[in-house]
Amino acid sequence: MKKTRVDFPSGELLLEGIVVIPEGAGAFPAVIVCHPHPLYGGSMDNNVVHSLCKTLTKASFVSFKFNFRGVGGSQGEFGQGIGEQEDVEAAISFISTVKAVDSNRIGLAGYSAGAGFALPIGSGDGRIKAVAAVSPPLNEFNFDFLKSSPKQKFLISGSRDNSTAAEEFLQFCQSLAEPKQCEIVEGADHFWWEYESRLAAKVTAFFTKVL
Repeated sequence: MKKTRVDFPSGELLLEGIVVIPEGAGAFPAVIVCHPHPLYGGSMDNNVVHSLCKTLTKASFVSFKFNFRGVGGSQGEFGQGIGEQEDVEAAISFISTVKAVDSNRIGLAGYSAGAGFALPIGSGDGRIKAVAAVSPPLNEFNFDFLKSSPKQKFLISGSRDNSTAAEEFLQFCQSLAEPKQCEIVEGADHFWWEYESRLAAKVTAFFTKVL
């Protein structure tokens, strides 16, 4: 396993990220993981982001997490969601050029607000083959674009999520175009404490199947 701290450009800004390349001979599929809301303490060091990346790498994916603008060592300041979408696009461009990555097998995952920033970009970007939303905050972001998206998509939430009620989550999932996979994890809340490994295993299984 090779872990590398990187700086990559998003417009005129430099963002920091961590790329982990698994053991063995590439090229590997890759998954970009986007952290929750920067204004509420979200960063690439988040428990869910960390668990996802660790589990993906064990399953022979290149994992790539990064800090949105204004977070940690990333330059700039919060971009009202617009700048963050630019950061997602920049992250896709960066990981597509990494030598160990099979550029035809790239997935994109976002947790909470990270899903709100990432999925509108990933759904329209031909370089992204599959998307995953962990605890998508349906009341804070418009995810209606997923209803007609032909991409492979996985949505997962906890039964005790205080941001989006389980009934609302399932109702939204029913409205989505195929191919889709949706799951509620019994007992988990929005923060996934003590459920991280179970969540990471499910997300990794999805990407293993579709990439």
